[in-house]
Formats: sequence, C-alpha cells, structure tokens
Amino acid sequence: MVNSNGNIVASNSELLHQNRAFLYGDAVFETLKIVNHSILFWEDHYFRLMATMRIVRMEIPMNFTMEYLENQILSLVQAKNITNAARARITVYRASPGFYLPETNDVGFVIQVAEIPHSQYQWNSSKYEVDLYKDFYISKQLISNLKTTNKIIHITGSIFAKENDLDNCLLLNESKQVTEALQGNVFVYINQVLKTPPLSEGCLNGVMRKNIISLLQKNQLLPIEESPISPFELQKADEIFITNVVQGIQPITHYRKKTFGNSLAIRLIEMLNNHVQTPSKDV
Repeated sequence: MVNSNGNIVASNSELLHQNRAFLYGDAVFETLKIVNHSILFWEDHYFRLMATMRIVRMEIPMNFTMEYLENQILSLVQAKNITNAARARITVYRASPGFYLPETNDVGFVIQVAEIPHSQYQWNSSKYEVDLYKDFYISKQLISNLKTTNKIIHITGSIFAKENDLDNCLLLNESKQVTEALQGNVFVYINQVLKTPPLSEGCLNGVMRKNIISLLQKNQLLPIEESPISPFELQKADEIFITNVVQGIQPITHYRKKTFGNSLAIRLIEMLNNHVQTPSKDV
C-alpha cells in the first residue's frame, strides 16, 4: 500500500499513463529514514523539498506544512505496522495535463514505506569496491544539486557496476572531477583533511552530507573542506566513504589497485549515532 494524496490505497491503483512523473520525469522526491515513528533530519528534508519544488516551479499547496507531510508519512508507517525502523520515500509530481508544457503547476504526492532491519547506523565491514563511471557525466549546474526523478545516469551507472562486479561507482562532472557516488555523496580523507566536492561541482545537496559537515565543524575533529576532487587524488587517499540518510556512512575498501582504511569512517558512524539519539539545535 502507498499514501496517495492523503489516501492509503493499494499500490497498483495509480494510473501511470496519466502521471507526468512517469511520462516526463516531472517529479521531485525525498528518501527518509524513520526510527521509532520519528523522521530523522526531517526539518532538513522538508526545507530541501520545498526549495526544490520552488526551483522547478511547482505550486506548493497551502496544506504542505511540515506537520502535515510528517503526519502523512507516519500514518502510512502505522498502517503498515512498522514499529522499529523504516525507509520512506515521498514523491511530489506535477499533477497536470499537457505535454512538455503543463497546463497548471498543481502537484500530487505518493508516499512509500518499507521496513528496514537496523535503527542505528551500522558499520559495514565487508569488502566494498568502486570504480569510475565514465559513459555519461554530471552537469555542473543547479539542477544537478536537486533530488529529482531524472536519474538515468545513476541507473545506467548502477547497471555498469553490476556488470563489472562493483558495489558502487563514482560519477564525474564534465570537468572530469569526482562529483558523487551512485547512491550518495562522497568524502575523501587525504593529507589529514577530509574533502567533499562543493555543490558547484554538480553533486547532490545531500541531507547526510550537510549533517556530516556540520558535525565535524562543531566537534573540530579534523579539518574539512569543500573543494574539487581529482580522480588522481583517489589513489593517494587514506579513506573514502559514501554518505546517505538511509545507510549513513559506507566506507570504500577498494578502488582499482588501492586498498583503504576505515578508522575515520567508524568514528564518524559513532558520532552520527550519538547525534541522532541526542540531536542538538546547533547542528
């Protein structure tokens, strides 16, 4: 079942041939982690969603308050009898007739929820191998920072990763700089500094990325900088890890012939779990 515009319905009841998200990728979305009926980083997700809707010129309904959408998400969690942890996705689409040009900018939404096994962020000690995906490139512009349903590069990259027995791929922008991973932002620990690409490089404006940066700036654990990352730096790095809200922090163990450590990633996972359990208004 899903929550479609405030109604919990069977998941096969949507008329996809009339939906602009299906026809044109005219939709934006948020992927969320829910623990004990609480949405982690909900304020960050909500304001990112509202900002994205404005940028793509969707009409924001008056009832799209933080409380309303939170209640819609959690009502589906309750309806599915999920008591521990869940992964949720809210997709907002332009609900209008028309071809490329919509007749209106009104919106609808669909919420999906699935149970996940762990409430805390876990350290994955398994081998995790990545390589570069170079068939297509990320564009260095604002729209690349947005979480829209136009993800064909990430889809073809995921197929490439599977065909080559990789766990993930790193994406490049048109300047051939490292931008992000298929399922999250990328951080590189090199020369005692933690680096992550700035938004101007075309990476996703990730919620977990934002919180990792804020945590490190607050705790002053080590220097962190937002600066372009060359593929050549990957070979020299001490650690590389990927971040997203559902998984948390995923250390990369292998890139081509290079093997990486994970001590910083493990420490950050512990800090992240402590922050989630006792959130501070300063972060």
